[in-house]
Amino acid sequence: MSFEVIILGSSSALPTSERFPAAHLLIVNERFFLIDCGEGTQIQLRRFRLNPSRISHIFITHLHGDHVFGLFGLLSSLGLMGRQREIHLYGPEGLQVLLQDHLRYFGPLPYAIIFHVPEEGRDYLYEDDKLAVTAIPLAHRTTTFGFLFREKPKPLNIKKEEIEKLDLSIADIVKIKNGADYHLPDGTVIPNSALTLPPFHPRSYAYISDTAFLPSIVDKIRHVDLLYHEATFSEEDLDLARENWHSTARQAAEIARHAGAGKLLIGHFSSRYKSVETLLEEAGEIFPNTVAVSDGDRFELPLERENPSPDDHL
Repeated sequence: MSFEVIILGSSSALPTSERFPAAHLLIVNERFFLIDCGEGTQIQLRRFRLNPSRISHIFITHLHGDHVFGLFGLLSSLGLMGRQREIHLYGPEGLQVLLQDHLRYFGPLPYAIIFHVPEEGRDYLYEDDKLAVTAIPLAHRTTTFGFLFREKPKPLNIKKEEIEKLDLSIADIVKIKNGADYHLPDGTVIPNSALTLPPFHPRSYAYISDTAFLPSIVDKIRHVDLLYHEATFSEEDLDLARENWHSTARQAAEIARHAGAGKLLIGHFSSRYKSVETLLEEAGEIFPNTVAVSDGDRFELPLERENPSPDDHL
């Protein structure tokens, strides 16, 4: 029941000897979701021993090179590896044209690519029985989206001793897992809370890519467990941030604080900074639980119950 974010690239437009351009890998219940694909992403996957063949869903925030240049090489390599299973590609309008132009010279691929463009008014960009993904419009120099990944609530777990004690049928168990109370033959009602363990907390991760300071996103990511927010510039370069439609580390922390996030990850650092300690200090003053990410960092959200009870032993 994994929920883990792996940083593949933490630099902005210019890669450095220590930082590749933007790319994160999210692993949810052993399913791989790639978010952005900057130059060298497939190299980083190999470097950190992550099998690229397990990726079936790729989310691209916007069509700037440091977020998409690695896509063409990755897709080509998957073809060379013999992939035949389809890939779902999510991103702004224009991504399909961009890739099709590339494939005119370096295609075709031996597998299908299914394109998905975020639509206004649509609840989820992606959804399965365990996870839902929401696209969040951002404010950058081109059409840009952030992505919120949130687990769906899991069914309740019945205490094993209650199953035996009450001789519950399969039908009874299904009803109780869905929140129903249990009615004894004499009319006594046993409340659901007495029969079940506290529910598991649905874990969540928000990836807020290139954007100007945008307080309106707070309501969309409220109480997110793990928030990644770009922090390209320091506060002393606020004018540069505004000019280039980016955020400062302090602004990223303001978003995290107002959203009530559990942990803040900052990245997409400008190569002008030889050290990111200043950026980390700026963010930490506003939101103490902040980490300045590096390539290869891994952040796992444990599976926890909402309100663990002393007898929770399952």
